[in-house]
Amino acid sequence: MDLDQLSRIAGKPLSQKQRANALSFLMSLQRFGPVLGLDQPHREQQYLAQALHESGVFQWDREIWGPTQQQLRYDPASGSQLAIDLGNTQPGDGRRYYGRTGGMLTGRANYRAFTAWARKHIDPAAPDFEAEPDKVLTDPWEGLVPLWYWDSRNLNKYADQGDVENITLKINGGRNGFDDRLKWLGRCSLVRLGYGPAELAVFQRDARLKVDGIFGPKTRAAIHARLLALTVPASQPADAAAAPVVEEKPVAVTPAALDKPIEKTGGFWERIFTMGSAATGLGTLVFGDWKVTAISLGGVVVIAALGLVFHARIIAAVRDIKAAIAAPNGAA
Repeated sequence: MDLDQLSRIAGKPLSQKQRANALSFLMSLQRFGPVLGLDQPHREQQYLAQALHESGVFQWDREIWGPTQQQLRYDPASGSQLAIDLGNTQPGDGRRYYGRTGGMLTGRANYRAFTAWARKHIDPAAPDFEAEPDKVLTDPWEGLVPLWYWDSRNLNKYADQGDVENITLKINGGRNGFDDRLKWLGRCSLVRLGYGPAELAVFQRDARLKVDGIFGPKTRAAIHARLLALTVPASQPADAAAAPVVEEKPVAVTPAALDKPIEKTGGFWERIFTMGSAATGLGTLVFGDWKVTAISLGGVVVIAALGLVFHARIIAAVRDIKAAIAAPNGAA
């Protein structure tokens, strides 16, 4: 991946600011991505699509501060769960640790965690980003923040399944901007496979799919499989597979217990017993009158008598129907 390919994916030339931010991102991806398994195309495209969305195609490297109502919740003074989750403990932490870099690193706890990761995996002398949060906007750290987040949340395992839904959930905490993330995944993948960023219908025709220009589950699974094929099989994880959203589900078979012979179900007499119990209880509860209760029971007895007449005939008729269905060639 290079700046020219990013311009193709974006559909227009990148501005000077975009190119500067994208260059930092790409340098880190090329230098450290292989160590994290992001040299596999199916993972790289998922990673790139999320970065394009989060950064507005590398337009933003820091959060626009209002503060908005949401941003006010970053501060511990708000008493919000969000502030607790972000590890913000001191007055002013909300503004101090607002989102920076294309990965929008946010919250005291995340700046501290990134410091530990950078010192362990990149350079023991990396800055203390908790003490100096603006340092994450310098190279090479700016391009490394998205890599840290991807690695610390183990997002490769979702990328291996083509599972953009759960990648979005792990990054965003919900489905905010999901359609935009999906759009970038399609464009990135098509360019990587040698198509134009808008040639989805061409890919669908080549893959013998329904040509509708929609980046739906089956098309995503086909693109994912094609990207997997670009990696040497021995280098792929054992569980790399098509996206879970397109798995075929077998039709449920009726449990045998529900197919008992009609004479063994007890359905008729169960209903008579239930009606009798209900009538007795209702008459006594509502009217407190034994005469009303007796009349109710009398009605149930009449119904039971009629049932005796017809029940045997019904069972016999059902047996005849089952025998006819089971007979060879429908013979009676």
